[in-house]
Amino acid sequence: MTAQASVSPKVGIVIPALNEADSIGKVIAALRNQCHYPVVVVDDCSEDDTVVIASQAGAQVLPLAVRLGAWGATQTGIRYLLQQGCDIVATLDADGQHEPDSLSTLLEPVIKGYTDVAIGTCPERVSRLRLVAWMMMKTTSGLRMEDITSGFRVYNHQASMVLADARATLLDYQDVGVLLRLQAAGLKLLDVPVQMQERGEGSSRIFHSWLVVGRYMLQTLILGLSKRKLGTQTENKK
Repeated sequence: MTAQASVSPKVGIVIPALNEADSIGKVIAALRNQCHYPVVVVDDCSEDDTVVIASQAGAQVLPLAVRLGAWGATQTGIRYLLQQGCDIVATLDADGQHEPDSLSTLLEPVIKGYTDVAIGTCPERVSRLRLVAWMMMKTTSGLRMEDITSGFRVYNHQASMVLADARATLLDYQDVGVLLRLQAAGLKLLDVPVQMQERGEGSSRIFHSWLVVGRYMLQTLILGLSKRKLGTQTENKK
């Protein structure tokens, strides 16, 4: 084996955050117990102590000048880690739903080159109403992932470059649009079963009203129909 082949890929972690002072410290501490990868918290103009707590917990914080939303914050983190020379980027939420001890399970198939993108899936965590919404999204988009709204993902360098591109900046959310961009680039997506928890504190910062949910569903379904492509390169991890 050559010295070059034995070099481990450089991994970085992105956590988009908006008013997550109650949970962000615990999430970062749990990550620190599991790994020593750099953790970048992209603060989406929080009005609480998210920035202070994340910094004290040992994360590097990138404060945004204007609110970009969850995907805009995530893309900012991906771009930053690419600039820092990272080969692999992992993303997870700041609210405590994603368990850091599952990160190694997500990283493994990407590091070994089995897939370009690993998506943490846990369909049993959601309500029947959300499962119906997922079914509608899958039907219109042609996507076959089990948990298409999961933000617990690992991207290899090629996938990260696709998502750092200006065309991905036009997206509002990190689910269907992002997956369709990856699919259009011919990348391989892999569902990886993981355990997830209920949101640690408070309520969703994105879907805070039924009006927002309705707008999201309409926009997502239209996007799926317009970009539909059958025959994805998605596999389920056995």
